[in-house]
Amino acid sequence: MLVTMKEILDRASAGNYAVVAPNVFSELDTRAAIAAAEKLGSPMIIDLSVGSTKDIVVTGHNLVEIAEQTAVPVAVNLDHGGDVHKSFEEVTTEIMCAIKAGFTSVMVDRSSLPYEENVKETAILAKIAHSMGVTVESELGHVGSGSNYAEDGASMYTDPALAKDFVDRTGIDCLAVAVGTAHGVYTSTPKLDYDRIKAIKKKVGGLPLVIHGSSGVSHEDLHQASTVGINKVNMGFDFMDHIVKDLAKRDFSGANAYNIWQYIQEAYMEKALEMIKCLGSDGKTWKVERVDCTAASKLLGAGGEG
Repeated sequence: MLVTMKEILDRASAGNYAVVAPNVFSELDTRAAIAAAEKLGSPMIIDLSVGSTKDIVVTGHNLVEIAEQTAVPVAVNLDHGGDVHKSFEEVTTEIMCAIKAGFTSVMVDRSSLPYEENVKETAILAKIAHSMGVTVESELGHVGSGSNYAEDGASMYTDPALAKDFVDRTGIDCLAVAVGTAHGVYTSTPKLDYDRIKAIKKKVGGLPLVIHGSSGVSHEDLHQASTVGINKVNMGFDFMDHIVKDLAKRDFSGANAYNIWQYIQEAYMEKALEMIKCLGSDGKTWKVERVDCTAASKLLGAGGEG
């Protein structure tokens, strides 16, 4: 059942567990992730970024339709809506397109801007999204690249006191924090700052926290993070890497080549099952009353026409 991400993360925060948010590209991986969630009775968050599709409205609308038919709570989230190279107007358009498509959550990412600009623009967009019943995630601190992990260092980590100010002034529903992870492939072993996670969690009054760049982080570290304040774990590369390694072991001679899509889906689901258990969201589903989470998209005139 389609729900808002706030519903999922508020429960996760209260229950001291996290929900994996796979970075998807298509209906294929979305169905695999949801199948894993249904098998283990877990909520699921589907993350789709602007850069992963040619048309965020068409693709997003398709994923929302899939989520509406599921037996477990599923949120569809716009990942990294906006970057430093885009104007405020361009970012606003991206986010409105996602809402039009029926996304139940959007990430307003203006973290590369000077702090006051980040606060101002995030607060405006959060107010717009909230007026349509859409959850808002935002980022504070800098989650850099795994290839520059050693160089970026702790100087880019989220400051707990600043996190409180940011949350208070923007009214966001969940905060992505920089606590030791990075996007992409790591050149050195990542180390999560658990004390910082705890301090941020306390400062923001228990608001759900998010980590990006979780691929390459050990299961032990991710599980520990889920027990001390992290409630959403974004992951992309590890899913792709798992598929590639699985396919490398397959026999594609003759008619077996026709099974490639089945193999991809099975491998993706296998990784999703693994992460659901790791983060402790298995068995955390709940009965969802059918509510219209797409009212905003209908108001904006979405119909999936493209």
